[in-house]
Amino acid sequence: MTAMSEQRIEPARGLVGTARLPGDKSISHRLAILGALAEGTTEIINYSSAADCRSTLECLRALGVAVETTESPDGRLTVRITGRGLGGLAEPEAELQAGNSGSTMRMLAGALVAHLFEAVLAGDESLSRRPMRRVVEPLRLMGAEIAARDGEFPPLRINGTAEIHSIEYALPVASAQVKTAVLLAGLHATGETTVDEPARTRDHTEIALTQFGADLRRERRRVTLVGRPRLRGRAFQVPNDLSAAAFFLAAGLLLPETNLVLPQVGLNPTRAALLDFLLPQGAAVKLLELTEVDGELRGDLHVRGGAALAGGEVNGALTAQLIDELPALAVLGTQTAKGIQIRDAAELRVKESDRLGAIAENLRRLGAAVREYPDGLDIAGGQRLRGAEVDSFGDHRTAMAMAVAGLVAEGTTTIQNAECVEVSFPGFFEVLSVLRE
Repeated sequence: MTAMSEQRIEPARGLVGTARLPGDKSISHRLAILGALAEGTTEIINYSSAADCRSTLECLRALGVAVETTESPDGRLTVRITGRGLGGLAEPEAELQAGNSGSTMRMLAGALVAHLFEAVLAGDESLSRRPMRRVVEPLRLMGAEIAARDGEFPPLRINGTAEIHSIEYALPVASAQVKTAVLLAGLHATGETTVDEPARTRDHTEIALTQFGADLRRERRRVTLVGRPRLRGRAFQVPNDLSAAAFFLAAGLLLPETNLVLPQVGLNPTRAALLDFLLPQGAAVKLLELTEVDGELRGDLHVRGGAALAGGEVNGALTAQLIDELPALAVLGTQTAKGIQIRDAAELRVKESDRLGAIAENLRRLGAAVREYPDGLDIAGGQRLRGAEVDSFGDHRTAMAMAVAGLVAEGTTTIQNAECVEVSFPGFFEVLSVLRE
């Protein structure tokens, strides 16, 4: 491995051993924010080491929340949060810096709208280009006072108000982050706040709210929260991140000598669509153990490589469920029989980068045939990849997807601007180096 800004990936025969994975990023954000709004102490074991999740903790500290972190010898984080109760956050002395984390910005916006002070949520250059209209609009319908640059982009200036009220809101586009923002605002409202989803999205917020003691009902794609509950802090154990594991899963399936264990991976049914997609294609993945801890399913996955994979289509509700795993699946698709066809993924155009464009360009640099559409990609199967220089475009998932491609390409693949993996998976390249054969 070379300097962090540039990573060189050589072909491999397999991935062997047990992968050291970070805690689930999505769950970590939510537990930290809810812990801050709860009464008493919340302990979060295996909190994500991702830079995004650290941004959430720094924002909470700036809002007067006592946050303590300890790190075990193997790098696992435990976070202890002393909650301030609903409405108890303190006025920040400066802008709240969300860094590269859209999750931090969107979720905290919902949590802050009922606090009687002004707060500004800002981000880095990449986050400042990401649209926030879809979270601003429902919060305004609830009575929030929010201003955004050009009506859409960060920073978000929030003037807290006591006039937040419950609503029934139908999401125009499936988004777990927007759902979460509405529910967090609904905690501070009287009456019941209801969110209707056009497609099922990850339900970590609903599970966490229930674990903290909120009164919440779920009926298929409809979620109803009773406002102003008494949230009580408690201890949680976060499973390992399936979206992070997806890159090792994809690489392991493609390399013939793989014998890999992905331990204690979160297998929430709203996130496990990745396995539902891969197993019918012939993927050699076995579930060694399945348990439920704090309302979340988790298990050890055993991956063997070399099996011929069929490929297939990802569209509609499945796209929403696989949105974070699509970069890994795009690379996997180049080696399947039928390739992969991705649709309804326009959301990827406004992530940390234009992920559809970045994946398409990088795969072409590696010699792959890719057809690009406004909302997706067609990637032919059975393709021969050749090592080349590729670029992360500042996007952590693009960088990790290109590492997977480099393992199956002929020759050296050089990934520029690879340091961005710190956003979600610090140590990714080190873990990859240990496992490769």
